[in-house]
Amino acid sequence: MSSKTDKKNLIKSVLMTIVGTFLYALTVRLFLEPSGLVTGGTTGIALALQRTSGIPISGSIFIMDGLLLLWGLFDLGKKFAATTVLSTLSYPISLEIIKLVLGNTILTNDMFLCTIFSGVGVGLSLGIVIHAGASTGGMDIPPLSLKKHFGLPLSLTMNILDFTVIIAQALFMPLENILYGIVMVLLYTVILDKFLLIGQSRTQITIVSEHAEEIRQSILNELDHGVTVLYGEGGYLKQPQNVLITIVQNRALPRVEATIKEIDPVSFIAVSRVNTVEGRGFSLKKKYR
Repeated sequence: MSSKTDKKNLIKSVLMTIVGTFLYALTVRLFLEPSGLVTGGTTGIALALQRTSGIPISGSIFIMDGLLLLWGLFDLGKKFAATTVLSTLSYPISLEIIKLVLGNTILTNDMFLCTIFSGVGVGLSLGIVIHAGASTGGMDIPPLSLKKHFGLPLSLTMNILDFTVIIAQALFMPLENILYGIVMVLLYTVILDKFLLIGQSRTQITIVSEHAEEIRQSILNELDHGVTVLYGEGGYLKQPQNVLITIVQNRALPRVEATIKEIDPVSFIAVSRVNTVEGRGFSLKKKYR
């Protein structure tokens, strides 16, 4: 990869990380903080400290994330720390900038709306940062360390830590806020998972037909999609049977199906959704020979 491309990707990653952490900070200031919602991670701890002792969110987050960054540096290595340092700095800075610009602006006091918008905002912001190839740091670091040393499942330890922070706040927060907080965490988990799959999901089509060669030629030459031929046999008559597999953009499915049916109306077609496809024609440019 050329140095020009490396530089372009680095700039893109930096900008996406800044946008993602800014959106996260905006969500905290507009919905999480004024509504009394609880959440996990260092943000949840910082909100609890502010509500009980008046310590500013940005200050406590900067200290906690900084200490956890040092943990990651010594335990997980310099490469991990390098992907984390930008979000560690930009998040508390964004919180302060938004506070200066918006002051005590409150968009809504409705707990349900705050839960929905908090879940969507946190999910989208984390998705942007992860897509940028950066790490959000903070409470992600202890689970990564536990996985490294003890082999504990990452998702399990992350969820345990998050819910521990949330449940601990039940000591001084109304139970309703805790329940809404749990809903918000579940919501942003779903949003994050869906966001990470945007633009990556594809449709896989499996075709069994006596006119497999003609269909193969049409898929390659007329539709400009790749196709793989598997050599098998029918399960009943045990006759040799070619099976075609092609993966296409979701919106191309109707056209591909119409082409297949035009060639062989009685062909067997199985359609399934695949979440991620990498390789020539998808994550890499097509190469014609």
